Amino acid sequence: MQTIDSIALVRALAHALDAELIETHISWVLLTGNTAYKIKKPVRLPFVDYSTLQARQHFCEEEVRLNRRLAPSLYLGVTRITGTLEAPVLDGPGLTLEYAVRMRRFAPGALFREQLDAGRLAARDVDRLAALLADFHERTPGAAAASRFASAECRRSAALAALDGVQTLASDTEHAALRYWLEAQAATLAPLWTSRKANGRVRECHGDLHLANVVSLDGAIAAFDCIEFDPALRWIDVLDDAAFVMMDFAARHRRDFAFRFINGWLDRTGDHDGLPGLCFSVVYRALVRAQVEHLRGTGGTAARNYLETALAWTQRRNARLFITHGLPGSGKTFVSQRLLEREGAIRLRSDVERKRLFGLGMLEDSRARGLNLYDATASARTYEHLFKMTRIALQAGFPVILDAAFLRRAERAEALALARALGVPFSIVACEAPLPVLRARLLARQGDASEADIAVLNRLSALAEPLTGEERAATLRQ
Repeated sequence: MQTIDSIALVRALAHALDAELIETHISWVLLTGNTAYKIKKPVRLPFVDYSTLQARQHFCEEEVRLNRRLAPSLYLGVTRITGTLEAPVLDGPGLTLEYAVRMRRFAPGALFREQLDAGRLAARDVDRLAALLADFHERTPGAAAASRFASAECRRSAALAALDGVQTLASDTEHAALRYWLEAQAATLAPLWTSRKANGRVRECHGDLHLANVVSLDGAIAAFDCIEFDPALRWIDVLDDAAFVMMDFAARHRRDFAFRFINGWLDRTGDHDGLPGLCFSVVYRALVRAQVEHLRGTGGTAARNYLETALAWTQRRNARLFITHGLPGSGKTFVSQRLLEREGAIRLRSDVERKRLFGLGMLEDSRARGLNLYDATASARTYEHLFKMTRIALQAGFPVILDAAFLRRAERAEALALARALGVPFSIVACEAPLPVLRARLLARQGDASEADIAVLNRLSALAEPLTGEERAATLRQ
């Protein structure tokens, strides 16, 4: 079918359905009633080949299969377009003229991008997206180590190709700086990417997870329109999927949501080993979006904004270490949440990591498994793990908040020694409340990773060692 015939068919179908017609660079979308029909254009581009009817059928089927993973209620199936060019019908008898993805239509303003722009996106929505994506990544099978996907060289080439795609948007100085940074980072990170692939962190992901592809639907969160046309663009490191969301929040000047999201994702995945590569992933995804906006030709503002986001994330970050100090119920997690959003920090929660070490999810009940996570051995093991992850995050250049009790001087001294060894500033965030208030808070606590009860509070209160004068000098009171 020639392109002009395809255009005529789509227009005739839009008329027959009394549908609104929306056009993108690779598809047409017909909106009618509660249904949307997405028809792929018969195009052959450097990144996609829809040039044959057989290919378009295949990719329609792939689109439905893949997107039902994160938006099962949105994707209804594949529809045949039959009849004639002048009088097309849906799923009628006779020759198939074209294929369309049949989708449930959602209400205007439901996209995360729209809600964010309107000031209606809530912190709980960010948390739900982090949980959705983390759960998806953890249940998705990994790529074989010998596969061609997401190798260190592939990642380097893809990032440089995205940069070349926005060359006309950048000054010569900006382009040269980005190329130098990407090349240097690619060389440094090559062992990390190889290791992560060998450890199963390359998976069949979404691949295009910006905020216009996330929607509030039926009281839940759904992610749609994943990459179906090129397996190499969706068989990627899970960090890239998460970084895409983080990047788009940052590009829209919501660094607080960016770090709220990535910390929520990390709490659930425990994927702190990937933090050295996070900035590279953010920069690459920003360049991808800059290229897409540039190709759309909708104006240079959006494309330029993404380019500037990429440039910003190549700059050296101000790593520093915060530790919390306080008894259970004193507000450490509440305060550290505000702090991580303000500082753009990575937070490591002892309550979450303690459970992870014992193979538990963050909300699982350890006592039901016959485990004691608060004895001296478990606590020592937890702090050892926390310091290991903290070192990784600090060396990656991020501010780090260690959300733990730090009631013993030896634990605080170890944290200070780590900060000094890495040459980063050190602060203590002290959280205090009277014991009756702490007890009341613990009795009222629900749906939290912490399992500290009154017995734990009483024991820790008796063991707590007060801050020294030197420690008080480094303390931020809350």
